Amino acid sequence: MLLLALVLAVCQPASAVQSVRVTADSDAIDLTRAVEHYSAQGDRIQVSTAPGADGIVRRIEVSALEAGAQPAWIVFALTNDSDEQLTRLIVAPHFRLVGSGVVWPDLGSSRITTITASQGQAPEREDNARADVFRLTLDPGTTVTYVAELRSPSLPQLYLWEPEAYKDKSTSLTLYEGILIGIAGLLALFLTIVFVVRGAMIFPAAAALAWAVFVYVCIDFGFWRKMFGLEDASERIWRAGVEATLAATLIVFLFAYLNLRRWHVRYMHFALAWLLVMAAVVALSVFNAPVAAGVARISIATVAGVGLLLILSLAARGSDRAVMLIPTWYLLAVWVVAAGAAALGYLTSDLAAPGLVGGLVLIVMLIGFTVMQFAFSGARGGGDRGADAERRSLAMAGSGEAIFDWNVVNDEISGGEALESQLGLKRGALEGSAAGWLDVLHPLDRDRYSLALDGLLHQRSGRINHELRLRGADGHYFWYMLKARPVVSADGEVVRVVGSLADVTELKSAEERMLHDAVHDNLTGLPNRELFQDRLEAAIHLAQKPAAAEPVTLVIDIDDFKRVNDSYGLSMGDSTLLAIARRVARDLKPGDTLARLAGDQFGVIILSDPPRADLPARLDALRAALAAPISFGEREIALTVSIGACVYDPKLHAKGGDLLADAQLALANAKKAGGDRVELFTPIMRSRRSDRQTLEADIRHALERDEIMVLFRPIVRLEDRTVAGFQALARWRHPKLGVLDESEFGPAAETTGAAIDIGAFVLEASARELAAWQKALEVNPPIFATVAASSQQMLGHDLLTDVRAALTRHFVQRGSLKVAVAENLVMENPEYAAVLLRRVREIGAALMLDRFGAGYTSLGHLPQYRFDAMRVDASLVRPNAFGQRSPILRSIVAMAQEMGMDVISEGADTESDAVELAQIGCQFAQGSAFGQPMSLAAARKLMGAEPG
Repeated sequence: MLLLALVLAVCQPASAVQSVRVTADSDAIDLTRAVEHYSAQGDRIQVSTAPGADGIVRRIEVSALEAGAQPAWIVFALTNDSDEQLTRLIVAPHFRLVGSGVVWPDLGSSRITTITASQGQAPEREDNARADVFRLTLDPGTTVTYVAELRSPSLPQLYLWEPEAYKDKSTSLTLYEGILIGIAGLLALFLTIVFVVRGAMIFPAAAALAWAVFVYVCIDFGFWRKMFGLEDASERIWRAGVEATLAATLIVFLFAYLNLRRWHVRYMHFALAWLLVMAAVVALSVFNAPVAAGVARISIATVAGVGLLLILSLAARGSDRAVMLIPTWYLLAVWVVAAGAAALGYLTSDLAAPGLVGGLVLIVMLIGFTVMQFAFSGARGGGDRGADAERRSLAMAGSGEAIFDWNVVNDEISGGEALESQLGLKRGALEGSAAGWLDVLHPLDRDRYSLALDGLLHQRSGRINHELRLRGADGHYFWYMLKARPVVSADGEVVRVVGSLADVTELKSAEERMLHDAVHDNLTGLPNRELFQDRLEAAIHLAQKPAAAEPVTLVIDIDDFKRVNDSYGLSMGDSTLLAIARRVARDLKPGDTLARLAGDQFGVIILSDPPRADLPARLDALRAALAAPISFGEREIALTVSIGACVYDPKLHAKGGDLLADAQLALANAKKAGGDRVELFTPIMRSRRSDRQTLEADIRHALERDEIMVLFRPIVRLEDRTVAGFQALARWRHPKLGVLDESEFGPAAETTGAAIDIGAFVLEASARELAAWQKALEVNPPIFATVAASSQQMLGHDLLTDVRAALTRHFVQRGSLKVAVAENLVMENPEYAAVLLRRVREIGAALMLDRFGAGYTSLGHLPQYRFDAMRVDASLVRPNAFGQRSPILRSIVAMAQEMGMDVISEGADTESDAVELAQIGCQFAQGSAFGQPMSLAAARKLMGAEPG
């Protein structure tokens, strides 16, 4: 009894099923929600039938078709209330997108194994490749209960169809499906043909997407099953694999169409990684199709969403391709949302799946139209314009410049064999995509290069005029000037960018050398005073931070260096300076600075944080090392140096200039004590400042107090001993020290910056007086005046401004105001001096090389300055102790005349000097024989040009 009760409990069915009424005029009835599902019933199931016309509920038992199968079951009941016999079809589709799911989706299979009726004939299976179809007959007034054995636990849909209605529905869908298959196939074939004709990456990407959609449509409409006789398991693999392929081709198309590979290397890496994942998903579909299909569907949704954001972002930045793709990709995003809603069961219409397939084909058609527009517009634009670009490229090749030719449609750049040869690269190394050039470009030039090309594509006009650096095979970079312009097709799209690459390496090297020379000493290569002061300011700024090193500033001066120049010559003096610089540099550590401040004066910034207690000993050791004799062949030069040192004190040194001034004050004390010693700055030194510090303080206000005056030294024409002009000289009427000449107050003026204002004042006074002389005396050639330019005027561009202002305010004959530039100022920065002096000459002043022979001159540079006159230094003119003049004087005069320069000789102290200078060929002379510097009134009287 217990065993019987257990068996009955296990096999006890639920309550009798509710019968579905079938009328004669009903074409289709959805039974999906009317069936009852049973599982875990073993190989047999007992159910209660629906009540018949007599109201009796019966029980039936059904066994599985195969023993041990333990299938799932469904039960439903149908009632025929009509007076005629009804024939209907039970239809259970193998695959239905609606409700299939996104993660682990149901990819379809045969749903029903067999159907058993409670009475009458059992339903008969009919052949159908896409659904399980059973034909049943309902007698009038009968209620029949049906038990169906399922092949799979899920049953997405179960319909009861009138046979003719089902046939009409199938026929209409077959026509619709055939049209879509034909359109998708033709579109894929046409895009493949375009790809063969036009080889750009966008065309195979679009063709691959079209073929993926074509295969998807064939599988979804059952065409593939009919064509190849696929079984359910094979069809699931194909469906999952094609969905993964569709996701991959979407990625490839988006990447190719937006041309993300041109610059966005990160996009390329991301896309390649994603494609590798999709390839793995395709392989996974063979082993687990539902999992592969789930990953594919999530990928399609992700590509649609991310792609839309990327397209909108690029469109906002002016990408025409992105703008054109917005409508199509928006439809794709809408399609993905609709497909997701259908797969999740929110969209349940029978027309949802065919409509979604048709929408996908429509989207691919729109993509095809967009791609074909690029294909044919690019073909039209590449004709005449391309030939014109070829002619331009040939012309550029004839000019000796390298060709730059970028085919935008195919993304191919040709740099020319000449460029590859110059860089030492293999043939074809510079041919390829625009992004391929990023590897040979300097890292700092890559963004400018890509932005310039993108700018041409977005604006469809303009020019590129940029300097770029390309790396040669040996790792060195060469400078090139890229000049290019776009070639636009008939529909306004850029199809090519053509231009030239000119080698400007030598020009850039010259510019860099000029920049280097502007802040470095020409002889030693060390930083000059300007750069030294800049680094000193930086050191002061760093010292103000907590726990920072306190900088120590040294000023080193060679004692009696003039003796070396006078005794051994200027070349030996230069060698001595180089030797001293090397000795000081050996004692420094990384981070310290050595600079040449003036002729024989060096500055040092020590940041290596030496203890204050050890500083005197270290400085004395440095002094002793510098005092060691310097050997030149068989000669030895014994030197001594004086060193002034100052340790940074935040209370005393707010600026770098304060620290340097105190170091120079300590040096002055060392010099005053006899030299060859080291002096550390102490605050008490400020109370006993030297004359130079006094001058520096007073000269700041000398012009305001009308203490600066201009004297004029006569320059005589040796041919007839007439006054040809004057040399303007500045003098300072100091209230305590009397009249000082430029040699006495010049260094103080340079240090304080007053030299610029004094130079402008002298230029103004000379131009004013020269204009008055020329107006009063009409002589030919006209009276001239020479005015010396200071170093600060040269370095600060003030010279050009001051000369232009003086010539604008006072009318003097062109070339009669001669700007005298000292020899050492020219040679400190030859390139800069050449540009500045040329501009001074252009505004109407003449140029004179001043004190030639007092310094050093590269004779090879002289022609580029185009000096009008040369003033020979007195050291070359005055005879030596044996009464002989320098043997090179005659050669200098001859060289100057050969170069078209007038020669003015200093040091004409006697009549015999004047006679001998005239015999040598000098045109002009000045000196004691012709008068000392005189006041303005005396000069007017001498010239006979008293104002009326």
